[in-house]
Amino acid sequence: MANKPIIEPRILKGFRDTLPQSAIVRTKMINILQDVFAAHGFTPIDTPALEYTETLMGKGSDETDKQMFRFMDNGERDVALRFDLTVPFARYAAMYIDSFGTPFKRYHIGLAWRGEKPQRGRYREFHQCDIDTIGTRSIYADAEILAVIGKALKALDINYRFKINDRNLMNALLAKLQVSDKKTAVLRAIDKKDKLGEDVVRTELVKEAGLSEAIVAEIFSFLALSNKDNKASEGLARVRQYFNGDEAAKKSLAELECVFAYLNNNNISEERYGFDLSITRGLDYYTGLVFETIFLALPEYGSIASGGRYDNLATLYTKRELPGVGGSIGLERILGGFEELLRIEKRISPAQVFVTMIDNNDLDYLLKVANLLRASGVYTEISLETGKLGNQFKYAEKKGIDLVIIAGDAEKLAQTVNLKQLSSGEQQSAIALADLVNIVKSK
Repeated sequence: MANKPIIEPRILKGFRDTLPQSAIVRTKMINILQDVFAAHGFTPIDTPALEYTETLMGKGSDETDKQMFRFMDNGERDVALRFDLTVPFARYAAMYIDSFGTPFKRYHIGLAWRGEKPQRGRYREFHQCDIDTIGTRSIYADAEILAVIGKALKALDINYRFKINDRNLMNALLAKLQVSDKKTAVLRAIDKKDKLGEDVVRTELVKEAGLSEAIVAEIFSFLALSNKDNKASEGLARVRQYFNGDEAAKKSLAELECVFAYLNNNNISEERYGFDLSITRGLDYYTGLVFETIFLALPEYGSIASGGRYDNLATLYTKRELPGVGGSIGLERILGGFEELLRIEKRISPAQVFVTMIDNNDLDYLLKVANLLRASGVYTEISLETGKLGNQFKYAEKKGIDLVIIAGDAEKLAQTVNLKQLSSGEQQSAIALADLVNIVKSK
């Protein structure tokens, strides 16, 4: 029988394998996020990776429609991989909301797929961590989403800043300029300002949206009214003066004031958020408050968390009104940022202690030691083979485990162990099992 050719191991462009050191950090991050979300009453759910294409198509933007991974399955059904977690949630809510009641608060951590051009911190397959509240128009729901995401980012030890806006302020401007029919094109163009620059957006507003140079100039003068880097209240005052009593704008500004007060009351100070009229978000389903989040250690990195209010999305699937608001934390983007900042530990095991094995006959005692540590919350790996201690130390070092336990017949008889810290070379001998957990935790 002829030898089969070796298949070259490779992965698709825009996809990536997760190495242990990143996977360990991601798992820790997910556990932290789940705790924060659950502490605020958000319930975990999940939805299928695959949806009928009609469920997803036309719900985000022309861009996300083009980026969808879409195909005919074996049953000749037109299906696509979800491009975010919000649209599937709207479908989910339409099917099950009568069982839950409203408002319904959920979180969902899962993969999404977009066939976009891979770039710094962006991949075609990525984890999203979403929280949403559906079934209420209360501005406190919007404020709570921001507050919870702020607390989650703080728990992840991220120095962040929100950029917050309300799309209805741009709607009010376009109505004032009598170009409301250009809303979608204008919002999509302005959403690109931070990425592509003001000159590119000005050109797009003229050539693609069909606006005059004078109207484009007025739009950019309006955008300059917000105070994204200083006190949000100062920007709100200027915009209020600009609209001079416009009722729609007045309502949006009052709601933003309410959101900012809510954040302050949740120990999220003004240095953590700014009012930025250029934040519009590129997805068509947003109808009110929108936000993006800067990773202050990497200010040019792009948003690491974003979202907003979407009051009409669920009406595509049900006649019942289900207004919603939500936010998404980009897990892959944060991991990429941590890697750039060298915040990923070079360890490929979650274990904190490695138990060496000199003789198979000591296995029962070594298991007793390992299980004692595990029962106290110390992640512990035990050697599967006997061998020279030097080789077992090298194994632990390679995996990033700094503490190793050594125990033979004498230690078994005395019910003690020896503990060695590989980084310093320090060794403590004859540690009684009753003291072991405290000593390990102190290190």
